[in-house]
Amino acid sequence: MRLFPLILLASTTIARAQDPIVAEPLPPVVATPAPVPAPAVAIPWLPKETALVQALDKVNARSKLLTIKVGQSATFGTLTIAVRACSIRPPDAPADATAFLTITDKNPQAPGFAGWMLKATPSVSMLAHPIYDVRVVGCT
Repeated sequence: MRLFPLILLASTTIARAQDPIVAEPLPPVVATPAPVPAPAVAIPWLPKETALVQALDKVNARSKLLTIKVGQSATFGTLTIAVRACSIRPPDAPADATAFLTITDKNPQAPGFAGWMLKATPSVSMLAHPIYDVRVVGCT
């Protein structure tokens, strides 16, 4: 008599194990649109008439602050530094200055430079010269 409930229990367990698996469909995926970033507002640069340029002779540790008007040039050692434009950020924007410089060396094998230099991030665009270093300090 004791065997009967055990056999009945085993047969129902086996019957349940052999039931087909019924898969339920997943709920539909509702794609949420990505947030749209606000458009970047271009902050205009204010043109100025004079560039302040710091020149350094790395061999002699000699430096000089040059004041160069836009459209003119100055010399430092064997370099000729010409300023094509100089601009600053407006008062309500983070402070920065930029100048478009053309730098040439009397030595034809020495590297030159032509482009914008930024006061806040001079390493973005700089003169790669073995003797001289030139940086924009500001515009007036």
